[in-house]
Amino acid sequence: MSPRKQRLTVTVDPDLVEAGNRAVASGAADSLSAWVSTALAEKARRDAQLTQLRQAIADYEAEFGEITAQEMASQQRADREDAVVIRGRARAGRTKPSSA
Repeated sequence: MSPRKQRLTVTVDPDLVEAGNRAVASGAADSLSAWVSTALAEKARRDAQLTQLRQAIADYEAEFGEITAQEMASQQRADREDAVVIRGRARAGRTKPSSA
């Protein structure tokens, strides 16, 4: 049996209430409460993931030393070079992958 839900009174920006009501009207959410609950659950999940990421970075840096701005820039360049353009145009100076 799932835990009993609790009533909560909050103050929310009108544009967010409108967005929630649109989600209900379109069938994307069962109710405004369900929409808000989903948003809170997603926020909690994202916060937990960020906490885990911060811990992973701290563990890495404790073992190998601080990640420098130069290392991050180098990795960013390497990631850009390895990226595959799905939409739009490839940047000038980059070669288009050959189709075999």
